[in-house]
Amino acid sequence: MDFLHAQVLIEPEPVENRIHGNVTYQFEVIKDVDSVYLDAVNIDFSAVYFDGQNADFVYDEKKITIKKELKQGELHELSLEYVSKPKQTVYFLGWDDAVRNNEQVWTQGQGKYTSHWLPSFDDMTEKVEFDLEITLEQAYTVIANGKLMRKEPLPNSNGYTWQFDMEKPMSSYLVGFAIGNYKKKTVESASNIPIELYYEPTDVAKVEPTYRYTETIFDFLENEIGIPYPWQNYKQVPVQDFLYAGMENTSCTIFSNQYVVDSTAFVDKNYFNINAHELAHQWFGNLVTETSSEHHWLHEGFATFYAYLAEKDIFGEDYFYWRLLETANALERFSGEDNGEALRNPNAGSLTFYEKGAWALVMLKDRIGEEAFQKGIQNYLNTYAFKNVTIPNFMDEMEKVSNNSLGDFETLWLENTNFPFEEVITFLKEKNSSINTYFELKDKIEGKPEEAASIVKRAWKKIRSSQLKEHLILDYGAKLSPEFLSSILESGDLKVRQAVILSQPKISAELRLQMESLLKDDSYTTIEAALYRLWSDFPQNRSKYLNETDKITGFPNKNIRLLWLTLALVTPEYNPDFKASYFDELSGYTSPEHHFETRLLAFEYLKNIGGFTDTTLKNLVEACSHHVWHFKKSAREILNGFLQSEGNTARIRGLYPLLSQEEKQYLEKTLGE
Repeated sequence: MDFLHAQVLIEPEPVENRIHGNVTYQFEVIKDVDSVYLDAVNIDFSAVYFDGQNADFVYDEKKITIKKELKQGELHELSLEYVSKPKQTVYFLGWDDAVRNNEQVWTQGQGKYTSHWLPSFDDMTEKVEFDLEITLEQAYTVIANGKLMRKEPLPNSNGYTWQFDMEKPMSSYLVGFAIGNYKKKTVESASNIPIELYYEPTDVAKVEPTYRYTETIFDFLENEIGIPYPWQNYKQVPVQDFLYAGMENTSCTIFSNQYVVDSTAFVDKNYFNINAHELAHQWFGNLVTETSSEHHWLHEGFATFYAYLAEKDIFGEDYFYWRLLETANALERFSGEDNGEALRNPNAGSLTFYEKGAWALVMLKDRIGEEAFQKGIQNYLNTYAFKNVTIPNFMDEMEKVSNNSLGDFETLWLENTNFPFEEVITFLKEKNSSINTYFELKDKIEGKPEEAASIVKRAWKKIRSSQLKEHLILDYGAKLSPEFLSSILESGDLKVRQAVILSQPKISAELRLQMESLLKDDSYTTIEAALYRLWSDFPQNRSKYLNETDKITGFPNKNIRLLWLTLALVTPEYNPDFKASYFDELSGYTSPEHHFETRLLAFEYLKNIGGFTDTTLKNLVEACSHHVWHFKKSAREILNGFLQSEGNTARIRGLYPLLSQEEKQYLEKTLGE
């Protein structure tokens, strides 16, 4: 059968972590069957109607099945009323703390998890036009797939009913919504597509640097791909404690608020690549969708490739090719440790699907030529628009436009577990003169390692590439004289200056004054490195360095502030009357109201200075059940390390009266009780 349309009505109850829902599907019977089923995980159904009549059903906590004799060509309607209390996929944050305006609800259904809150289809090949209507009794903004058709106030409430319309079908894992305290800025693409940029009111000053180049990215991708953006509008929403960097829900990207940055943070950590990557998915993954994970390259490799092309368009060819060299080195290290994976391996990891996948497209484009490549992409997207695809579907289109067999390409790039490092290095040397110079200098230095400093110094004046300078300093900075490094610090750009501080095992006395100037650079990475290194290498000046950096927070994860608090605490002579307030602030960053990246840094610093209190230990135990798996894993490792010291098991047991049942169960398992 073919499901055609879904009318979804939901009413979230955030305080209860619960959703009341109603969904009505219209479907056509393709061939005679005796039942119809939907994926539905741990959902409580109150009523099921088939063509308007009460229907019996069978439910096993994973699927709901209605037994009916259905004939080919028939059209039917299936309606379900339900309540779900999802343990994953829908996340309710900030509703149980005392912090105002931090409340959020957001979804992450990547793969096959939307069925945890909406009876739907774990199979990506079932594409449906989903229209959402969301009723919320609180006065927050609601964002979802499609175009907002109406927003009606609720009687006796501060809330609204929000109705969204999708015009085209999509896989159900791409259904998504977000709720929170948001404002928005709306811009338009050159093709008149509305682009809604959401932000929290306190982040109004960060809107420009966060979404910098968004319209340019959009226009570039439409022109480069050659197929118009396929949806009615586009929205981007930052959320707290997101599981990944971003997720390309159809017409509505949800991304981590750690990429909501100011202009200084933009230098080292910005949203640009993620912005371009998730937008490219609106074509590659959303317009055409893989049939199964064996073909995941068609999603992630393509989105990564087009994001790199967008970077090339904005930041130039030199940036682009050095970025490719960076990924090639990572893939070579991975593959060289006998961990290499084929792109057609359904269980391959992110490095393979994203970076090796992007490299495959770089080399395919070079092989068949830009004109043929673009024509093949357009034919592929037009042929399979709103349908499902396989790698053979794509390769067939590329063989047609190139008039060549690409079997050897598939063998090398899609089926081979190794990464063809030598081939890509040859390619990079031919394409980029600064990379070619880099390898020439490396070869010279490998032949005469004792002359590394003089070889770099002789070549330096002729170098115009900032990327080349940065990499030479990172590789050989520890061998360069203070005099030469001093000249670099005087004339170098931000990244080259940053490379100097990152490359030095110890700051020489001759460079102290110039290294101190890095504390004022417009780079939070540079400031963090400079503060720690100067504090370590010149203990007589510690109070001076702390005074100079007292008001700097850093990235959204508060990297500089957390380092500063730790250094202030372990510097005995520094502001002794304020030690208690510094400790309280550092400890406070472990609480659940803060982003998990901030919490993890705070836990690490407190561990290093032996500063765990009962409150921070309680926060650590809570973190051991966090929904972000890598944060949860890190918290568990810190807790296990803490338990190794004598007397600490008793301290943890003393927390039991303050813990939830889930936290007690985890501790009992950890302690072997």
